[in-house]
Formats: sequence, structure tokens, C-alpha cells
Amino acid sequence: MSTIINEEEKLKNPFYKLMELSGDTLITELHSWSRLDLIEWLCWNDRNGVYKDEESLQEFGNTVSKEEAIEIITRQITEA
Repeated sequence: MSTIINEEEKLKNPFYKLMELSGDTLITELHSWSRLDLIEWLCWNDRNGVYKDEESLQEFGNTVSKEEAIEIITRQITEA
């Protein structure tokens, strides 16, 4: 099974499509996502991060809010 994803497949996947956005378009798209979808993207993009509620509560004593998730995603995409 091939793990290489071609450009056409990337454009069909909302996680990859998100990475192609910038500026106001990115922010608008992120605000349209649910908090759980944002956390799912964060886990997908950064497998070593602590984003899931249970893990975050154990590690930091709180959960990632929607606004925090948007800030983290924006930073990860713009600084990549």
C-alpha cells in the first residue's frame, strides 16, 4: 500500500486543503469548523502534540479551547 499522496488526493482532503489557505480565508475556514474538528486536525498534523481532552487534562489541567486551536493551527500553517 502506498503512503504517498498525490496532489489531486490532497486537494480532496479537507486537512490538506486547509494547509493551502492563508490570511482571512484561513481564519474564516477555521471558524467554520467545530472545536472537535480542529482538535482532530491538530492531532493529524502534530502526532506528538497534546490536544485531545483527556490527554490535555492530564498534562495541563485544562482542555484546548476552539480559539486556542485556531491560534495553534494558524501558527502551524503560517510558520511551516
